[in-house]
Amino acid sequence: MQVILREDVKGVGKRGEIVKVADGYARNFLFPRGLAEDLSEGRMKQAQAEQRKAQGRQDRLLQEAKALGERISALQVEVKLKVGENGKPFGAVTAQAIATSLAAHGIDVDKRRIELSAPIRQLGEYVVEVRPHAKVTAHLRVAVVRE
Repeated sequence: MQVILREDVKGVGKRGEIVKVADGYARNFLFPRGLAEDLSEGRMKQAQAEQRKAQGRQDRLLQEAKALGERISALQVEVKLKVGENGKPFGAVTAQAIATSLAAHGIDVDKRRIELSAPIRQLGEYVVEVRPHAKVTAHLRVAVVRE
């Protein structure tokens, strides 16, 4: 049986997709919970219109993310780290500290989008990957300096 999904269903598909499922699964699970509708001519046209609208929204978000990625790649942020008298740093630079530095430059990025394999514990210059979108990667230059 072919159905149109009204919500994302794990292992089946995403909202607005037309999928083929077993009759019993549709009647006993999807329909009673409002997760899917039976496929008809009118509903198919409506689903296609929703898919076009969602695709347009995704394209717009991708373009915005590319522009943000270009802005991030052009920047170099400076993060201060406390250092003792013997040159040994106290603490580390984390994704949160980098996100705060970006916010000071007017760029709002979630700290989970900043990819650090480990916190930075030494002074110097580093290149950090920032992913404002799943398909966009920007390389941010981070200078860790003495506070």
